[in-house]
Amino acid sequence: MAEKVKGVPEGTHSITAHLIVNDGSKAVEWYKKAFGATIAGVHLTPDGKVMHAEVKIGDSRLMLADEFPGFGCGSPKTLGGSPVVLNLYSEDVDHLFNQAVAAGATVTMPLANQFWGDRYGQITDPFGHRWDSMWKTLRPKRWSAAPRKLSRTCRNRPNKSSVC
Repeated sequence: MAEKVKGVPEGTHSITAHLIVNDGSKAVEWYKKAFGATIAGVHLTPDGKVMHAEVKIGDSRLMLADEFPGFGCGSPKTLGGSPVVLNLYSEDVDHLFNQAVAAGATVTMPLANQFWGDRYGQITDPFGHRWDSMWKTLRPKRWSAAPRKLSRTCRNRPNKSSVC
């Protein structure tokens, strides 16, 4: 009789991102250098492409694979960008943000204290994925599901980003 296993593997969360990149081996190494990731496992195809890899960043796992356009799996580099932003909380966001930039990330929004209570900045990694780096600085008095008016700053920004 087969051993009963957990439906959600140990160390994973209900939602786990699975990124498609244009060079899986380099991406694994970059996430180690930029975010302090540890490698949980890497499976290669016979020709050396990353079929599946898992890394752990903080308390979360991130899955990634090389792009396989024939199977509909293109990377942001091939597709001309990604509409997805990954949120990464850290107890030392300044260090993490600067470490990622030193490893080759492009700053798309400088790290700063924001009106919504986070120390927040945004980068794009060398593989085209966008990351928000955050550290909670204030606890909101209450969250509301009702739409809020955009702040004057957001309304007047010519190039509104995901933060507005």
